[in-house]
Amino acid sequence: MQRRTFLFSGLAAAAATTVSSVPAYAQASPPKVANGIVGGRGITINYYSPSMRGRKIYGELVPYGQVWCPGANWATSITSLDAGLEIGTIKLQWGSYSIWVLPNEKEWLAIINSDAKAFHLDHEPDKDIGRIKMNLKTLDQPVESLTFEIRSDGGNKGTVALIWEKTEASFPFTVVP
Repeated sequence: MQRRTFLFSGLAAAAATTVSSVPAYAQASPPKVANGIVGGRGITINYYSPSMRGRKIYGELVPYGQVWCPGANWATSITSLDAGLEIGTIKLQWGSYSIWVLPNEKEWLAIINSDAKAFHLDHEPDKDIGRIKMNLKTLDQPVESLTFEIRSDGGNKGTVALIWEKTEASFPFTVVP
């Protein structure tokens, strides 16, 4: 009996170690970070990156007309620790905010929300700070995994781009020291 208990305990410990030590690259939606320098200031986007895996994304997995967290697990966040940001008419103090998206067939809106630590299915509209129309571009080749980029457009101007499937949706921002 002692031997069986020991063997079972050993197998259980091995299984627990295996599950808890799964590397990020093996996860279905691994954590990712997009970093950029705009106007000499660091901007970071933290997100979890799901993959297409043969699925149609926009209009099916991500339905049109419903607020969507672009990512998985926890809400996608944008952070500026040493400067404010202006996104259209939205004025943000330094800190972290979540990004949500309202996709439609022809027009998308980015939604900036004050809760940077929300679960990806828990959008709280009463914490929305504002919305801005996104620029849409159709890509020639599909992008397998959801990707964010922070681009410097010169001076204190930049662009946040969300890229997945055959769509790039972006919005401009300004760094305000």
